[in-house]
Amino acid sequence: PHRKKLVADKGGIKITSDPAAIGGKVTFTVARLREQFVVRFHILNQGTNCLHFTYYTALHRIRCFTLQDERRVTRACPLFLCAGESYEVVVRYTLNHYGYFPATMYFEFCPDPPGSAPFCIVREMEAVAQTPLAVELGPVAPYKPFQAVTYKPVDNVVVEGVPPESEKEPSVMTIKHADLPSVKHNVSVHSVSRSLLNCPLKMNNYSHRFHLLLHLEEIQMEVDIRKYDLHNQPMTLDQSNRKLLTLRVPGVAENRPSVLRGDCLRVSKSGDTEQPITVYTGYVHRVELDSVKLGFSRRMFNRKLENNPEQHAAVQRIVAGSSKPAPHLVFGPPGTGKTVTLVEAMHQVSRADPSAHILACAPSNSACDLLCERLMVHMDSHQVYRLYASSRDPSTIPKNLLGQDSFVFPVKEILMKYKIIVTTMITAGRLVSGAIPVGHFSHVFVDEGGQAVEPECIIAIAGLLSAEKGQLVLAGDPKQLGPILRSPFALQHGLGLSLLERLMKHNALYQKSADSGHFDTRFVTKLLRNYRSHAAILKIPNELFYENELQVFADQWEREAYCSWEYLPKKGFPIIFHGVMGKDEREANSPSFFNVSEIEVLVDYLTKLMETQGKKGLPKLSAKDIGIIAPYRKQVEKIKKALKSVSALSRWNDLKELKVGSVEEFQGQERKIIMISTVRSCINYIKMDKDFNIGFLSDEKRFNVAVTRARSLLIIVGNPVILNKDPTWEKFINYCVKENAYTGFDFKDAAGEDDIVSKLATLKINVDSEG
Repeated sequence: PHRKKLVADKGGIKITSDPAAIGGKVTFTVARLREQFVVRFHILNQGTNCLHFTYYTALHRIRCFTLQDERRVTRACPLFLCAGESYEVVVRYTLNHYGYFPATMYFEFCPDPPGSAPFCIVREMEAVAQTPLAVELGPVAPYKPFQAVTYKPVDNVVVEGVPPESEKEPSVMTIKHADLPSVKHNVSVHSVSRSLLNCPLKMNNYSHRFHLLLHLEEIQMEVDIRKYDLHNQPMTLDQSNRKLLTLRVPGVAENRPSVLRGDCLRVSKSGDTEQPITVYTGYVHRVELDSVKLGFSRRMFNRKLENNPEQHAAVQRIVAGSSKPAPHLVFGPPGTGKTVTLVEAMHQVSRADPSAHILACAPSNSACDLLCERLMVHMDSHQVYRLYASSRDPSTIPKNLLGQDSFVFPVKEILMKYKIIVTTMITAGRLVSGAIPVGHFSHVFVDEGGQAVEPECIIAIAGLLSAEKGQLVLAGDPKQLGPILRSPFALQHGLGLSLLERLMKHNALYQKSADSGHFDTRFVTKLLRNYRSHAAILKIPNELFYENELQVFADQWEREAYCSWEYLPKKGFPIIFHGVMGKDEREANSPSFFNVSEIEVLVDYLTKLMETQGKKGLPKLSAKDIGIIAPYRKQVEKIKKALKSVSALSRWNDLKELKVGSVEEFQGQERKIIMISTVRSCINYIKMDKDFNIGFLSDEKRFNVAVTRARSLLIIVGNPVILNKDPTWEKFINYCVKENAYTGFDFKDAAGEDDIVSKLATLKINVDSEG
C-alpha cells in the first residue's frame, strides 16, 4: 500500500536513471549471457536546502550485479548534497543464466542538521535474460481479469430440441429427477445447510449431506460454464444434414468448454428482449474441430498376472470373499499393477463360481477400455460386454472393442446373460433404471476408486449389489489425486474425499494395527512391487507417501536407459532439477499463468534428447516416449506452441504424440521420460493456488503423481527459492542437491521475497516523511 510513497521523489531529491524508470521501475532485457549491462542512477538535490545522502543498498534475491559510487557512501561516511548538486550510483548486471532477476534499490537521505528524521526513495529493477524463443512466447496482450456477467432472472419459455438418434434402454423403472433447489444458491448463509455441512457423516444424514454436496458442485459447474456463453453468434445450416444448425464454438476441441454428443445448448434470438423470452434447446449431434452440430425443434427452423506375492494373495482373498460383507481394498501405489490384479481376480472369480456375475467400473472411459481389453485376453468376447454412454464418440473407442453393439442397451434378459459388464460408474446407473435386480451381480469391482466422488462410486453399488451376499472390491491409491471439484464448499466439507480414502482414513478395518504395524489382509492388500521407475525417481515419493515400503522391480535395462546420458549432472542418477529464475505472467483475458524462462530450458533439453537418441548406448526415442507436465493451462498452451516453433524438433515425425498436459491428465499414465515445469516464481500467488486447488504448491498429491510418471528419466524445471517454501518440494530439492543432480542458477545465497520484506523492516523506513 505504501509503494507509491516509497518510489515518489521527496525532500527536494529527484532520482532519474539510464535506462529510465517507468512508475519507479527500471526494466531491461539482456540479449546475451555474461555481457555486462549498466544502470546509472542520478541523484539531484533540486530543493533549496542542503541534506545528507547517508546510505544505499540493494534488496535482491540473487547476487548477479555489483554497486559502485565514487565516494563509497555509507552511514558512517555520508555525502553532503547542497542545492543543485548531483551524484551518481552505478549498478552493473552480469547474468549467467536465462530468467527473470528482480532487485530493489533503497536510497536513504537525512535533512540538515544531523539527527533529523531520515527519509527514503526506492527504485525497482527487473533484469530479463531471454532467447528469441522466449520473446516469441511472451504475453500477446496485457492481462485483463475475467469480468463475470451478472445474469438477472428472466421469464422464458423453453422449446425442446431434437436429440441424436440412439437406441435407448427401456424405462422399466422411473428414477425421480432431482431438481436443483433455488434455496441452495444461498447455502453460504443458510443455517440449516451450514449445520448439515458441519455435522460428521452419519447414517441418518448420509443421503441429505451428499445431496447437498452434489448440489453445491452442480451450482459451481453452472457458474463456471456460463463463462463460455456466446453473444450475437450466427448459426448456419449444416450442408450434409439440413435438419441441423452449425454453431462455431472456439476451444471446443480442447474441452473449453467440454461438449459431448447428446449434450444440450440453449439459445435465444439476440434481439429478443420482451418477456417471456423463447429459449430453444439444441441437442449436440456432432462435435467438430471448432464447431458443434445442433438439432433444434422444427419451430426453430420455421424461424497378464505377474509373479508377485501381494497380487497373488489379493486374488486369493477376493475369490474367497474373506472381507464379506465389508469391501476389500486393493491399495495400489504407482506402477504396482493394481489393474492387472483386478483383471486376474475377475478372471479367477468367473472360473471358481460359474454362477457369478461381475460389474466392473471405473470413473473414466479410458480406464474402462483398459479393463475390458485386458479381460478379453483371458475370456471369450461373448462373456464380456462393454456398455457405453450414448454420448461417447465412436472414433475414440479402441478398434478391438468396437465389435459389440455397445451403444445399444440390450433387453434385460440378454444383458443378464453376460458374465462381466464393464462400464463407467455414471453409466452403471442405466442398469438400475433398466431394472437389473438387486443381487444379480455377485461382485462389483471399482478401479481408480480414489478418483471418484463417493456418490459417483455409490451409483455402481446402490440398487445393484446385495449388502449381505455381494462382494465389493475397490482399487486405487488415496495418496494420488482424488476427485476434481469446483465448489470450495463441496471441497471443504468432504466431497473431495473418495469412498476409498474415507474408508482408509476413518474406518478401523482398513487401518494398520497399532501392534503389528500391518494392514488386516482380509480387508486390505497393499501392493509393494513397483514395475515402473528407477530407484532414484521412486525414493522421495516412497519415503513421503508409502512408508518406504515400495520395492524396485522395473526392468533393469529400461530403468537405467538414461543413466549414462551426457547431460546428467551426475552419471548414473537419472534426475535433473534445473533451477530457473523465471517470472509468472498472464495475458489478455486469461487468468492462467505461464513462465517462458522455464519453457526455454525445457525446449533445450528436448533438443538435446533429440540429438543424442540412438547414440552412445542410448535407445532410439519416439516423441510418444516423452511427457511434459505443467500445472496451468496457459503454460501447457505455450509449451505446445514452442514445440511447433523449434525447427530442430521437427525431425520427430510423431511430434504430435508428445503429450503436454496437467497432472490430472497424466494420472494413471507413464512415460519413459517425464519433464515438469512448475511455473511458480512469485510467492504472492501461492495463496491463490491453495484457494483454487491448483499448482504444485497447493497439493502434495499433485507432486506425487507428477514425479512418479517417469520410468527412466525425470527432468524438473522450476524456481527453488519459491518451491522451498513447501516442505515436500524442499525435501526433493535437498535430495537433488545432495546427490549433485541440481543444475541451473546457484540459489544458496538467494533471498526470498519474505526476506526482502524483513530487510526493509530493519531499515526503519519513514515513508511519510517529505524531508
